Amino acid sequence: MQTFTSRNLQRSLLVLSLGCFVNANSWADSNAARAKVQTLCQVCHGMDGVAILTEAPNLSGQQKGYLIAQLRLYRAGTRHDPQMNIVAKSLSDADIENLADWYSAIKIKVEPPK
Repeated sequence: MQTFTSRNLQRSLLVLSLGCFVNANSWADSNAARAKVQTLCQVCHGMDGVAILTEAPNLSGQQKGYLIAQLRLYRAGTRHDPQMNIVAKSLSDADIENLADWYSAIKIKVEPPK
């Protein structure tokens, strides 16, 4: 059994402090993502990642790495879509990360046909 010491207390407080810092950043990133989704993405892809336009893909539940890669390709002009190239050029690396976090975190339920 470990004895409770001031060193253990200091370590515990440091871990708790770091946890609060990470949670505060996650909250800020989530708010930043929500703002970008509302202003740039929801018209075509919806807030929930379920496409509103028939030409737009559903993004909810998509893998984060895939979303990041595709947004970077649109931003670089390597992948071509007139609307996405314009939208992606306005995105910073942090925006791309936040948007990928947002859409990949949306839970989906898949039901195969019967």
